[in-house]
Amino acid sequence: MTTIKDVAERAGVSIKTVSRVLNEEPHVRAQVKERVLEAARELDYKPNRAASRLAGGRSFLIAHLYDNPNPSYISALHIGAARRCRELGYHLVVEPVNSQDKDLLGLVRRLFATIAPDGILLSPPLSENTEFVESVRQLGGRIALISATHGDEWTHISTDERGASKAIMAHLLGLGHRRIGFVRGHPQHFGATLRYDGYCQSLVEAGLELEPALVAQGYFDLQSGLEATRSLLALPERPTAIFASNDEMAVGVLMAAREFGLNVPEDLSIIGFDDTPMSRLISPALTTVRQPLEAMGAAGVETIVSPDKAPRDYLDFEIILRDSCAPPRG
Repeated sequence: MTTIKDVAERAGVSIKTVSRVLNEEPHVRAQVKERVLEAARELDYKPNRAASRLAGGRSFLIAHLYDNPNPSYISALHIGAARRCRELGYHLVVEPVNSQDKDLLGLVRRLFATIAPDGILLSPPLSENTEFVESVRQLGGRIALISATHGDEWTHISTDERGASKAIMAHLLGLGHRRIGFVRGHPQHFGATLRYDGYCQSLVEAGLELEPALVAQGYFDLQSGLEATRSLLALPERPTAIFASNDEMAVGVLMAAREFGLNVPEDLSIIGFDDTPMSRLISPALTTVRQPLEAMGAAGVETIVSPDKAPRDYLDFEIILRDSCAPPRG
């Protein structure tokens, strides 16, 4: 088995220098670092992480805490984070939690005491709870926040959700829709507020009046999307298009449309957000916003492991045009 001594001999440096390079410690000359890494690659050297933890206090574990009703959203984050962890020699520990749990911080303290993760990845709604985030920060270790609106450039991983919402609205307005309903997301998720802001700004910029009756509250799950849409379609003058704040609620919109005997998209256009697998599998397939969720998970890990390589700007979104939208009748 290849040892750190073998790497040191191949690179022509001391064992201590190899250890400093592999643990990403500062003040190692670039040419020396490259020589060590090249020797490690040539010898296919795999560090003993348990020994490294004892020696340097690092666990090579990153914990992702989440409380989100959308399994597709979370799964995509996990895939991206786990792959990047594997590439960097880390392991991802997944911890589902209840954001309303009074002992939530106690759970995190026990997590640190048990596995001592080198960093914590938080996704909505946990990443939006500023008091909780600050408490976690005080426990030690690095932190990365997915789709949060606070935190500095070193910790915040997001897409331009307001801009994505405006792009969706531009598509609907371009098709000729003027009565556009909106199903809001969970009020604890500030990304939902950004999507609503984009909806409102688009109406104002198009010279249209914001009608409160055309906005219904949802909670990012199918049932709330169904119930919200029932209220919108029961209006004396129903909307010709409905923009739901995520794909799961958009499926609820589709179900409600069928309850009312409406054809999609001939009688009602529908748009979602997130580009989850269900958006492609239902009929008609949903027009939606694709967030780079796997890339966001990977960027969160990168932010924890190598802050100097963390993204400094929004990650790109993409509007995915499918069959659920058409110009309004008449």
